Amino acid sequence: MAGSVLLFAYWFRYTCLLMLHARTARDYAREVATANQLSFANVQSQLCEPNADLDVLRDLLDRDYALVTRLMNEVANGQSGIEERMLAFNYRLASMRYQFAQRFSMQSARQALEEMSLVVAHFANSVGEAAATSAA
Repeated sequence: MAGSVLLFAYWFRYTCLLMLHARTARDYAREVATANQLSFANVQSQLCEPNADLDVLRDLLDRDYALVTRLMNEVANGQSGIEERMLAFNYRLASMRYQFAQRFSMQSARQALEEMSLVVAHFANSVGEAAATSAA
């Protein structure tokens, strides 16, 4: 039983990372970020700075995530696919990982925030793709 759980966790993590690092023909994330004043791109650049306030960056990502998920629900008429649900769950897991890691390892906390920003960027790109498809 434990082996099955570990294999499932490995599969889930690997699949989420594949989705987050997949590239589309056109990246709409920056356009959506600019149009909706999202700050995930700034967060990604600030994560490299050694004196960055990680709690502030997390708050910015949480705000972006809430806005992008609302936009996704509007664009998709409340329907979400398995990919979106998996990445939403992965965002929550990364958030919990950040809360735990910030007490012990700043590097692990930064990695959790980086993954959270990738989820927000992926969702922003999905919103841009859906908007472009509906406009065409």
